Amino acid sequence: MADYDVFNGDADGICALLQLRQLEPRSATLITGVKRDIQLLQKIDPQAGDRVTVLDISMAKNKVALELALGRGATVFYVDHHAAGAVPASSSLISLINEAPNVSTSLLINQYLRNARVRWAAVGTFGDNLKQVGYAMLKNTGLRSGQVTKLEQLGIYMNYNGYGGDLSDLYYSPEQLYQLVLPYEDPLDFIDHGREYFAELESGYQSDLSTAEALEPLLSSETSATFMLPDEPWARRVSGVFGNSLANQYPSRAHAVITEKANRHYLVSVRAPLNNKSGAGNLCSQFPSGGGREAAAGINDLPMDQLALFLDKFKQTYAG
Repeated sequence: MADYDVFNGDADGICALLQLRQLEPRSATLITGVKRDIQLLQKIDPQAGDRVTVLDISMAKNKVALELALGRGATVFYVDHHAAGAVPASSSLISLINEAPNVSTSLLINQYLRNARVRWAAVGTFGDNLKQVGYAMLKNTGLRSGQVTKLEQLGIYMNYNGYGGDLSDLYYSPEQLYQLVLPYEDPLDFIDHGREYFAELESGYQSDLSTAEALEPLLSSETSATFMLPDEPWARRVSGVFGNSLANQYPSRAHAVITEKANRHYLVSVRAPLNNKSGAGNLCSQFPSGGGREAAAGINDLPMDQLALFLDKFKQTYAG
């Protein structure tokens, strides 16, 4: 019998697995990647009796591999907040799926574990830019405001670390970052004892974000704005968190961050207005490599000749 832990390489995926394995330890093969690498189930070959845990990746994007695993007799525990599509009917599948815009996978795991690691759950939730949800999770935990701010920053930096064209763009691979934080029941202890890791991510985040914030928008209106980033490691790292930062600064405006790729295509990150978390997933799903949640979504490989079409659809989606 083999065990597999399959998880998104962002803050939410890492913190979801961390909570689970601190309470339910298991020696499992870790399967993860950069944040946009979501078709992870196809990277394993589970057999009868194997146990597979899947966290924070779209079931719709992994449906074929999921059905293959179940058909072979593996048992699957699947927790996620992205588009699921039709959930397979199988006694070997336990799924906790909630696509609501104010839900994170870390929140779902926190509910499953009855608040056993709520501080880590909040870190993952902050990483998904669900600030108010994260604050609410920590409301009765006795933390001071400065401590809550540190947890919010950790979530943002862990999420930032997940973005990149490949693992070489990242400061730490998601598997490495997971292993670094796993020993700490309290994320504040990690911030204290692992301060060199926290400081490196903080420095990188602030530097990359400052560079992005110096750019002028490609297109801008009262209801939407589009930014174009170059094919550079800093731009690939900051593409998602830059969109989150813009969303927090302009909560009534939608944002698209478009990053040039080496193949002359584009990586697209879309954030719906915080005041109306809708439309992003449907918009991006209209393109072959696109998908995500209604509040935040993206396109992994937008051909150059479809850029104008995307810009038109983006403006129409958020025309006001």
